[in-house]
Amino acid sequence: MGLSCFKAYDVRGRLGEELNEAVARRIGSAFASVLGASRVVLGRDPRLSSEALAGAVAEGLAAAGAEVLDLGLCGTEEMYFATAHLGAEGGIEVTASHNPMDYNGLKMVGPGAVPLSDAEFAAVRAAAEAAEVAGAPPRRQAASCRAAYVERLLSFVDVAALRPLHIVVNAGNGAAGPAFDALAGGLAARGAPLRFTRINHAPDGRFPNGIPNPLLPENQPVTAEAVRAAGADLGVAWDGDFDRCFLFDAEGGFVAGEYVVGLLAEVFLAKEPGAAIVHDPRVLWNTEDVVAAAGGRSVLAPTGHAYLKAAMRRTGAVYGGEMSAHHYFRDFMCCDSGMIPWLLVAELMGRTGASLADLLAERRARFPSSGEINFRVGSPKAVMASVEAELAPGAQLDRTDGLSLAFPDWRLNLRASNTEPLLRLNVEARGRADLVAEKVALLRGLISRAE
Repeated sequence: MGLSCFKAYDVRGRLGEELNEAVARRIGSAFASVLGASRVVLGRDPRLSSEALAGAVAEGLAAAGAEVLDLGLCGTEEMYFATAHLGAEGGIEVTASHNPMDYNGLKMVGPGAVPLSDAEFAAVRAAAEAAEVAGAPPRRQAASCRAAYVERLLSFVDVAALRPLHIVVNAGNGAAGPAFDALAGGLAARGAPLRFTRINHAPDGRFPNGIPNPLLPENQPVTAEAVRAAGADLGVAWDGDFDRCFLFDAEGGFVAGEYVVGLLAEVFLAKEPGAAIVHDPRVLWNTEDVVAAAGGRSVLAPTGHAYLKAAMRRTGAVYGGEMSAHHYFRDFMCCDSGMIPWLLVAELMGRTGASLADLLAERRARFPSSGEINFRVGSPKAVMASVEAELAPGAQLDRTDGLSLAFPDWRLNLRASNTEPLLRLNVEARGRADLVAEKVALLRGLISRAE
């Protein structure tokens, strides 16, 4: 039986059609068998289907002889941390992150929270597709690493450098609320002069305020308006499993992810001159400029957590970032965290006395970008080939991830999503927002005609 829920590097599928408890049970058994795992960390997000799917995964793990270290409701980064902290042979988070209500999925890592290799992932898929699994009663041991996790987060920030800030935090009714509360408690115990306004804070798998995906423009006004209403200095919003965080300035302005990547690259290069910084190819001119100016080394990697993490381990990079708001840290198992970025930004605001808007004003002006624009097309490869044929003459071509074409004053990246049936477009320019708008219009027409 083929399993279409297996994507490029994780499992994501429509409930009932691509993913159900029987499939989850098979994947749990296959995972433990392929990794030879005797102990596996298991966590879940608050989706209504996640608890039952996690139970089925636990049954599959037990069928293969693995004990389950059960974190219960938690974020993906808490699963990463616990896998390494507890010395488990693997970890699984049941989550569909920001996907629609009728989806769920599994994120899987091996020892040390290292992503599965391509061979391991393929072997898990093959084993899961091979046969049905009669689940065994799971050996589940409740595990709590949140206090140790908070200590690790706090190790990234100099609390003494923080100044009084009012921060709006929007958990989107996902998994972030309890973890954030623990972190806020740790900050308060150390005398951090931060004040928080919480919105959509309680985990609620019905998502009464909409699917937590702050990257969608229609979801951003909730946080933006809350920042303005509170007179806050900063806004933070998370997706469902909070491995991504999104920032808003004091005017409620949404900060595109590539500018945060540049900002954090600058922070780390000030601490480690000459260090490597890994980033994705979707929007890169601002990041490359920041890294070069700070004396660092820019390393390009394909989009996706498995690829960024592999590049970080290969190069020893101190930090990696994607414009989609995934941020990776060498001293956090090279894993992505949605909590560390806003801590570092708050510290930078404290050290400089500048607002977030002021910190980014020059960067936004020098390297305007379109934000990611999604298209539903029948054949992404055919559309990319058509765009390439039309525009590639005279352009610098790169295929690190999809199609990238660079011209002297503007650049595009067009790629198929790894997790959704979408073609994604990003356009950036040097100093001209009007050129971004002009080229986006051009590309909309090319994509429409190619479809």
